[in-house]
Amino acid sequence: MKKVMNQAEQIVEEMLEGMVQAAPGRLRLLEGTGVLVRADAPVAGKVGLVSGGGSGHEPAHGGYVGKGMLDAAVAGEVFTSPTPDRILEAIKAVDSGKGVLCIVKNYTGDVLNFEMAAELAEAEGIQVEQVVVNDDVAVEDSTHTSGRRGIAGTLFVHKLAGAKAETGATLREVKEIAEKAIARVRSMGVALTPCTLPESGKPSFTLGEDEIEIGIGIHGEPGVERTRLLSASELTRTLAEQIVKDVPFRSGERVAVMVNGMGSTPLMELHVVHRELMAYLAEKEIGVAESWVGEYMTSLDMAGFSLTMIQLDEELEKLLAQPVDTPTIRRFGD
Repeated sequence: MKKVMNQAEQIVEEMLEGMVQAAPGRLRLLEGTGVLVRADAPVAGKVGLVSGGGSGHEPAHGGYVGKGMLDAAVAGEVFTSPTPDRILEAIKAVDSGKGVLCIVKNYTGDVLNFEMAAELAEAEGIQVEQVVVNDDVAVEDSTHTSGRRGIAGTLFVHKLAGAKAETGATLREVKEIAEKAIARVRSMGVALTPCTLPESGKPSFTLGEDEIEIGIGIHGEPGVERTRLLSASELTRTLAEQIVKDVPFRSGERVAVMVNGMGSTPLMELHVVHRELMAYLAEKEIGVAESWVGEYMTSLDMAGFSLTMIQLDEELEKLLAQPVDTPTIRRFGD
């Protein structure tokens, strides 16, 4: 398989350097740590927000560092959790004295390493809280974690907690918003083709020419069903039905939705999926306050997509609409 790279062992470091160069004056890289930080961090009077995980999911998580979302993102090697010492450097870099909230996807390595880093930070006098995102409705347990996996719904948690932090809220208040978002967000994905790891140049799993994997994880973990290729309408409804019944989402409610590409799915196809999702939700009489369509949390070069829905109330809808300025998501006030 072909990859655009120099040496596989340098790809993460070179990617991070390139991201900083593409956002001059907005991001900085803590040398030798894999940590991207807001250029103005720590921000006085504001709770710091830290997230991260293995690389290969770009633009997550470095693409969401900036005003209104994260203060720092920690990048591990490809599909590998960042180490506690790197996470600790991120926490220290964003602490303004109001404490730091870590937003962690539910994978065993991530959870353990963030917990260890939080303990180290607290030993240095920094107040740290942690929330764990587990939005994937496909499986209750996988080879990578105990409990549901954290996938693209993590981005709505970043946005909502980030907006709350910008108001000057306390660490407890920011954590409460993150927990509310986690309780209300659900996702599910499908793979049309596997992803290819830079180090090996080989697919992470195999699929037949006319096969797809429903309920796939973002590291190529197996899903709930391998089946023939379905139409956009059939695929969208298959995923949406599992999501809607899980919270459950009910008639008359308002939601925000995300149609997330996994790395190699054209926007043409993602917008077709969005069209089908809007038709499905209209049938259910569920109102859509906001739609995100694009690549937000990928799996290298996997073809496929995930759907995410979050149940909104008045508070969450207002926070979702607040300004944000990151390399990937930018929204300015009225």
